[in-house]
Amino acid sequence: MSKLPPIYKPGPISAKPLSLLLNDVFAEAYAKQGFAARELVTRWAQIAGPEIAAHAEPLKMQWPRPVEGQPQEPATLVLRVEGPMALEIQHSADVILERVNRFFGWSAVGKLAFRQAPLSRPRRPVRPGPPDPNSVAKVAESLGDIEDEELKTALARLGAAIKRN
Repeated sequence: MSKLPPIYKPGPISAKPLSLLLNDVFAEAYAKQGFAARELVTRWAQIAGPEIAAHAEPLKMQWPRPVEGQPQEPATLVLRVEGPMALEIQHSADVILERVNRFFGWSAVGKLAFRQAPLSRPRRPVRPGPPDPNSVAKVAESLGDIEDEELKTALARLGAAIKRN
């Protein structure tokens, strides 16, 4: 009698999240910018609030050199701020400091510094609205004889959208 090979049974899948695999890579990059934890950057919108996060983002934290026998001085959080909103964000400095320190659970940040520059994340493109009904009607008149009304309407909307752009 011939012996059959044993049936292969795959073991449990042990897929790991990409964030765990890249944790050490990102930790080193954030540490070079003075961030002890990357959550300040990754959760910035939740910490600072959507109004502030839309126009400012953390760039780095500058820690003063420790003096022996003295308590650690709080850090300076450097924010990248979009040009026109810099003054508004500067007026919100107390609120930002309070929210960041509440996140850390201690007075980690003592002051803010601002760098005016475009934010690093790309803006989402704004989707245009539907075409103007008057331009749709003009395009529909120029289409000629099309028996299917739904097709004619769709072509008119497409033509008006193309002319608008």
